[in-house]
Amino acid sequence: VTDISLFRSIYFIMITYYFAIASQDFLLREEPVEEILRERTQYYNIIQKPIDFWLVRDPAFLKINTIEMISIKKQLTKPTAAIISPNPKFIDWIKLRLGFVLIGQFNSSLKITSNF
Repeated sequence: VTDISLFRSIYFIMITYYFAIASQDFLLREEPVEEILRERTQYYNIIQKPIDFWLVRDPAFLKINTIEMISIKKQLTKPTAAIISPNPKFIDWIKLRLGFVLIGQFNSSLKITSNF
């Protein structure tokens, strides 16, 4: 009889996410964000790159109490929306396209479990 044991490893990886944030009115109604993100999604599909950005309403990362987040919260009085990506160049491109957005970054951990 062979005894086979299952070993599990858990890793935590810190990922830096970058964001462009503004009021929901601005991002969802005044600017052509839907069109911009649709075009970018099509481009990523053509070059077979996985989608690495998300449009989020009322992002939870604003609850992080850092000097940067407190400053951003003070500048945004209406409900917010954000475009988030681990790709800083993409967020810089969004800032150039949209103009009136605030940009920043935050860190988040990703839990990876492997069995062997």
